[in-house]
Amino acid sequence: MITNKESIYYELLILRCRRGEKNALEELIHNWERRLFYYVRRLVDNEQDAWDILQEMWLKVIQGIKLLRKPHSLPAWLYRIARNTAISHLRSQHSKLVLINENENTSYVEENDENFRFEDAEQVHYGLSRISLPHREVLTLYFLQDLSLEEIADVLDVPLGTIKSRLHYAKSALRAVLEKEERNE
Repeated sequence: MITNKESIYYELLILRCRRGEKNALEELIHNWERRLFYYVRRLVDNEQDAWDILQEMWLKVIQGIKLLRKPHSLPAWLYRIARNTAISHLRSQHSKLVLINENENTSYVEENDENFRFEDAEQVHYGLSRISLPHREVLTLYFLQDLSLEEIADVLDVPLGTIKSRLHYAKSALRAVLEKEERNE
C-alpha cells in the first residue's frame, strides 16, 4: 500500500514532470525502470523485447503524464502502461505462449498446502515461464512487485474477485510446475 509520504512524493514528481523538468523525468525512470523491467521480462520471451517494450512504455508515459489525475495511482498507472505495451507487442509478434492446462496439471496439488515454499529463485522464474500469462502477471505483481490486490485489479482492469481467483489458481499452477520438475530430477 502507498503511504501518505509516498503519495505526496508522487504528486510532486508528477508536477515536476508536467513542467518539463528533465531531472524529474530522469528521477521517475531511475526509480521505476528496474521494477518495470522485471515485470515486463516476466511477460515476454526475451530480454531485448523487454527493453524495447520499456522504451516504448516510457514514451507513452511522457505523452500521458499530463492526463494522470490521481498521483497516488502512479504505480498502478505505470504497471498498466507497461502491461498494455507488452500485450500489444505480444500480439504484434504473434508469440506462441506456453500454456498449462489448469484442470489437468493442478489436480494432484493439495489446496491447503501452506508449507510449500517458493525458495529457489531460479526455479520460480522457470515455473513462471511455464504458466499462463494471466497467472504469471498476477503472481509477479503480487509477490515480486508487492502490489496490493486492489492495485493489481487496477493494473489489469479486472474485478477484485477475479484477481483473488487468479492468484489462487496461479499459486496452484506454479506449485504444480515446480513439483513436477522436482519429481523429474
